[in-house]
Amino acid sequence: MTPAELTGRARTHVVDVADPSCALHEHAVAPFMNLRRAASAERFDLIAASSYRDFARQLAIWNAKFDGAMPLYDGSGRPLDGARLSPRERVDAILLWSALPGASRHHWGTDVDLIDRGAVAPGYRVQLNEAEFTPPGPFARLAVWLESNAARFGFFRPYRGALSGVRPEPWHFSFAPIAESARRALKPAVLRETLEGATLSGKEQVLERLDELHARYVAAIDWP
Repeated sequence: MTPAELTGRARTHVVDVADPSCALHEHAVAPFMNLRRAASAERFDLIAASSYRDFARQLAIWNAKFDGAMPLYDGSGRPLDGARLSPRERVDAILLWSALPGASRHHWGTDVDLIDRGAVAPGYRVQLNEAEFTPPGPFARLAVWLESNAARFGFFRPYRGALSGVRPEPWHFSFAPIAESARRALKPAVLRETLEGATLSGKEQVLERLDELHARYVAAIDWP
């Protein structure tokens, strides 16, 4: 991938899938559809609640959280009062659950947040939290099945709460054959060049600590 593709500033590596609606790296489409067919055989309606996400969208999420327009949570999922946090503390709180713009694995088109559409009523608002993926949550059965079967199709969970600074995300799966090369290619210098020209809230604090943040939240993942 090019630096622009790695950081979500270009989507020339991504294709749109009509059914189920999602956007994926061109080489991740077939593996994802194979995973979906296998899930269907077990009566799951597997879809991606989130797939490719561009830089602009990740930037909007980051700025809203840093500026107080979206809530912040601690490592246990409890709400934080952002107004009482220092800029450094806000950066740390955001990174527990959301990636830096330019550093999201969703930029690569390799990563998907998976749910079972058939397990919830129409209009249900998916939260993507631990309660949904553990009993008696609606996606608990899917979480068990994915844990046993996703690897057969090249997918793994990069965030298990062991090595990465990101909190465990049982819904987040990554297509390893492409994502691993992208992770290695996304060096701090590539990310720095991207962020220096962005209207990023907390930019001074982020750039000052970028090598540290990259090592903890980008380079470090929970490999199978």
